[in-house]
Amino acid sequence: MNAKRGSKKNRPVQLASKSQIVAIEVEDVTPIVEFLEQFRILADPRAQHKSKLISIKIPEPLLAAFRYKADHDGVPYQTMIKRLMLEWLSK
Repeated sequence: MNAKRGSKKNRPVQLASKSQIVAIEVEDVTPIVEFLEQFRILADPRAQHKSKLISIKIPEPLLAAFRYKADHDGVPYQTMIKRLMLEWLSK
């Protein structure tokens, strides 16, 4: 079986040199590290997370349709919002 030129199987592994790794500034990766740590905490099935009350403006027809669909599916609409947020984060 011949692989097509440029396919992922035939691409060489690109390695970073030590100088390239050292050149990365700490502040460049800090937001990434913070996000990953927060996501790790969020994904921990043993953790008990405190909820925070927020305020958000949503067009009334959108909220009504969302609540109707959540009710139709037998899920509280705020629970559905949290599920959708978690699904979006894990992509």
